[in-house]
Amino acid sequence: MTDPPAEPSVVAGIDVGGTFTDLLLFDAARGTVRLAKTPSTLDNQADGVIHALEAADADIAALDLIVHGTTTTTNAVLERRLCRTGLVTTAGFRDVLELGRRTRPRPYGMTGTFRPIIPRDLRLEVPERMDARGAVVTPLDEDALRAALRRLAESGCEALVIHFLHAYANPAHEIRAGEIAREVWPNGNITLGHALLSESREFERGVTAAVNASVQPLLRRYVERLADTLAGRGYRHDVLVMNGNGGMVSARFVADEAAKTVMSGPASGVMAAAYTGRRAGRPDLITYDMGGTSTDVALIRGAEPTVSNEIEVEYAMPIHVPMVDVRTVGAGGGSIARVTAAGLLQVGPESAGATPGPICYGKGGTRPTISDANLLLGRLDPGRLAKVPGGVTVADVAAVFGRAIGDPLGLDPVAAAAAVIRIGNARMADAVRMVSISLGEDPRDFALFAFGGAGPLHACAIARELGIPEVLVPARPGITNALGCVVADLRHDFVRTFNRPVAAVDMEAVHAVFAEQSAEGRRLIGRQPVAIREVREIRSVDMQFMGQTHVLRVPLPTGAPTREDLQRRFEEAYLARFHVELPEIRANLVNVNTSVIGRRAEIDLSALIDAHHRKGSLEEATTGRRPVWFGAFVDTPIYWRDHLPADAVIEGPAVVEQMDTTILIEPGDTARQDADGNLVITLGR
Repeated sequence: MTDPPAEPSVVAGIDVGGTFTDLLLFDAARGTVRLAKTPSTLDNQADGVIHALEAADADIAALDLIVHGTTTTTNAVLERRLCRTGLVTTAGFRDVLELGRRTRPRPYGMTGTFRPIIPRDLRLEVPERMDARGAVVTPLDEDALRAALRRLAESGCEALVIHFLHAYANPAHEIRAGEIAREVWPNGNITLGHALLSESREFERGVTAAVNASVQPLLRRYVERLADTLAGRGYRHDVLVMNGNGGMVSARFVADEAAKTVMSGPASGVMAAAYTGRRAGRPDLITYDMGGTSTDVALIRGAEPTVSNEIEVEYAMPIHVPMVDVRTVGAGGGSIARVTAAGLLQVGPESAGATPGPICYGKGGTRPTISDANLLLGRLDPGRLAKVPGGVTVADVAAVFGRAIGDPLGLDPVAAAAAVIRIGNARMADAVRMVSISLGEDPRDFALFAFGGAGPLHACAIARELGIPEVLVPARPGITNALGCVVADLRHDFVRTFNRPVAAVDMEAVHAVFAEQSAEGRRLIGRQPVAIREVREIRSVDMQFMGQTHVLRVPLPTGAPTREDLQRRFEEAYLARFHVELPEIRANLVNVNTSVIGRRAEIDLSALIDAHHRKGSLEEATTGRRPVWFGAFVDTPIYWRDHLPADAVIEGPAVVEQMDTTILIEPGDTARQDADGNLVITLGR
C-alpha cells in the first residue's frame, strides 16, 4: 500500500455495530457528505463494510483514507469466542488469573460462576523470579521455557502469553523469553505482559495480556481480510482502526495490541461528541447514546473524554489499558416492560433485540417495549406502521399495553405507556448520575449530548430530571460513531509503575520516564501514514495516600514536576473529589502516565446537512401535526430536520424527524440550530 496524500480529501468513517454498519463519506474538496446504514454481516464484518461503501455509491479506488470502528474484539470477549491461548508464567503463579481479587460476581450472595480466559492445563510454569524492585531472585530457565513452548504449540494453541512476576519492575526475563519464543513459536501471536501494560498488580496485568493474546488472531485475520478485499476493489492506502482510547492505529499494527480495540465502537461516538461540542462552544458534555438494547454514557471535560485504565468488561475480566470511560445501563428502545410478581413495573434489562424486536417493527414481537410506548404516545410516527410488515396497528400495540401493563396496575394503555417511559427515563438518568457524580462532577455543569437512534427522543426529559440546562443534538445522531471515525486523532497511551512514597521517589527517574513515553509516542505517531497538524501530550500521575487502595489520577502540565508539585496537586485533587483533607498522611506515587495525541486537520461539520435541502422558513419545514403525550395529548407540529432553515428557532412542544432519529422538544423548551447544523435545546423551567 502507498501512503495517503498529506491532506486526505475523501475520507470514509465506517462503524460496524451489532445490528447496523454505518458509513459517513466526507469529500473535503467538494464539501459534500454521503451517508449509508446497512445491516452488519457478523460472520464476516468485511462484507458489511463493502456493502456500506456500495450503498453510499463510493468509488473505493478514489478514497484517500478509511477509518474503521470494529466490534470484532468486543464481541469475541463478551461472547467468549476466543482463540486457544497458552500462558507461560513464573513457577508457583499459574493460578494468578483464577485467584483474582476478593470480589464477588454479585453484590449480594456468595454464588456465581467464573471461567478464566485461559484454562489451567494451558497455563505452564517455568523457573524464574524477579522481586518487586526488579532484582533477579531466580534466573530464567531457558531449557524449561523451550519445553513449555513446545508443549503449548503441540496442544494447538494459536496465541501465546508470557507473563512473569514483577516484569513491570524489570522486564529482562520477559524480553529474553520473547526472543526465544519468536524462534520456536509457529506464528507471530506472542504477547509479553510488560510490553502491553507496564504496571503492578499481576492479576490485572495477566488478564489484560490474556485478553490481548486470545483475540489477537481473530483481529489479525479480520483486518488482513478487510485490507485484501479493499485492495481488490482498488483501494491503495492504509486502513486505520479505532482504539478504545479514542485514537486510531494502522491496521498493519493494530493486532499487536488487540486488547486496545475493545470498546472501539463506544469510544468513536464519544470522540465525535468531544469534537462536535468543542466546535459548538460546549466543551463540557455528558454523552448519552441510546440504542436498541442499552444506553452508553460518558463524561467529557474541556473537550477531553474521561479515559480510564481500570475498565472491567465483565466480572473478573479487567482490561487495564486506557479506554474511554463509558458506563452502560440495560435500557434501550427494545427494552421490555413487564409487571413483576410483586406488582412492580420493570423496564429492561431484557431486550426484544432486532429480532423479533418491538411490536411496532412488525417482525413478530409480542411484548411491550420503550419504542412501542413512544409510538403509543405519539412521539414516534404512527403512520409508519403502514409500511412495516405484519399488519401491526396502533390498536394492536394499545391492546398489548392494556393487557400486559395496564390491567395489573389499574391503568389504561396510554397511562401504562407513559409509566414505561418514566421508568425507562429514570434508569437512564441513574446512568448519567453514575458517570458524573462518581467522578465528583455535578451534572448541572454540563450539556447533555444526545445521539444514537433513540437518544434525542428522551434527552430533554433526562436533562430536566438531572437539572442539566442544555441538550445538544448533533446533525446526524444515528451515525455519530461513524463521524467519530472521521474526526478522531491518533493517540498512544503509556503507563509505568513506580509505587514509591513521594518523599522517597527518584524524581530524575520520573522525568526520564516522561521523556521516554513522549519520545515513544511521537515515534509511533510518526510511523502512521496520516497527515498530522500538531502533536500534543497529556501527562498525569496515579497517586494514593499511604495505606489506601484507591488510586486517584492527577493531571500534570508538561515539563518537569517537582516533588512538591506532586504532593500539592494530589492533595488538591483529593480535596476536590472527596472534600477531605489528610495532611498528616504521606502520599504514594503509583503510576506515571503520558498520552501522546496527533491532531488531524479540522472537518467542517456543517456539510452533514445539505444546505440545498433547507427551506426558507420554519413553516415550510413542517410536515404535519399530530397529538403527542405531555401529561395529556397536545396538538404538536412535526418538522423534517433536513428542511429546517439555517437559523431555525423552535419553541416546544415539537417533534423533529430525520432519517436516523426522532427529536422530542418538550413544552417550554427552545431549540436553536447552530452553524454546524446541531440543535441546541435550552430547557425551560
